[in-house]
Amino acid sequence: MDAHVVTDGDSQLKNLLLVIALFSTATSVALCQAMPQARRLADIQVGGDYSIANSDYTHNDIRGLGFYADIDRGNFGLDLSFHQLDDPNPTQVYERTYEFGPRYVRHYGHFAPYAKVLYGRGVFDYPQGEANLAYNLFALDGGVDIAVHPRINVRVEYEYQHWFGFPPNGLTPDMVTIGVAYHIPPGKPRH
Repeated sequence: MDAHVVTDGDSQLKNLLLVIALFSTATSVALCQAMPQARRLADIQVGGDYSIANSDYTHNDIRGLGFYADIDRGNFGLDLSFHQLDDPNPTQVYERTYEFGPRYVRHYGHFAPYAKVLYGRGVFDYPQGEANLAYNLFALDGGVDIAVHPRINVRVEYEYQHWFGFPPNGLTPDMVTIGVAYHIPPGKPRH
């Protein structure tokens, strides 16, 4: 008789352990479904551009290429920009800028107008290589990013720069830029 009770006790113990295992598995699965999934923290784009500038040093428009990167979270972000603009005449004058600063952007469907305030460093190469000097600069930008594809943005931008300490009264180029960027949108929670 003792053997029969032990068998029933073993069976009841096995059933109890099975119920506990099923309950704990079902609870962990239910909790996994209720937890939000990981999301990317920022909206990122990296691109290249072509600029035409009206430099107040030469009488010619200077032109060149550049690249930029924007990291946004909501309506606020950070912009990093580089431009290399050359005089097409044989003076060998160029303006090279490295800029960074905050950006404010709003999204309206495929259009994202923005404004930026940038600080940076500008390198100016004087005619015929007489000198190559660097100056601090301040810039105000405004433009719009246009989503032409979920991963591709086209940019149109206007920028005004003020180079400090440039003789005799500072350098104040303004430029128009057209660019194309690869866009990495923020992650969306999955259901």
